[in-house]
Amino acid sequence: MVRTKRYVLRIFVSLKHITANVVDRQTGRIAASASTVEAALKSAAELGRTTNAKSAAAIGEVLAMRLRVSDGAGGPIHADVTKALERKGFKNRTKVWAIVNALRSHGVPLVVDDDDDPADAL
Repeated sequence: MVRTKRYVLRIFVSLKHITANVVDRQTGRIAASASTVEAALKSAAELGRTTNAKSAAAIGEVLAMRLRVSDGAGGPIHADVTKALERKGFKNRTKVWAIVNALRSHGVPLVVDDDDDPADAL
């Protein structure tokens, strides 16, 4: 029996903005989303010209709250951190892990498809 990864965490990082989406792969719809592009998050985080790990953690917290309000994703959310880091580059490593750790700390059922977790290395 093959387990499908129905809900997947997608992270987009640019110099100015961070966006995190939870995508339902069966329907192709976004279950929840949070981004620094949103006016409420932009003003609350007091972002400068670039984003940092603090703003990434805020995105993770907001995404976790939105998942909780919308009754969650209905199953575990899979995050392929290795793939995200390969696409985003070494400089964005702390931003990606900040989002993942914020989701974990707020009780989101997250399955990390990576063994390179810096928290586990300690």
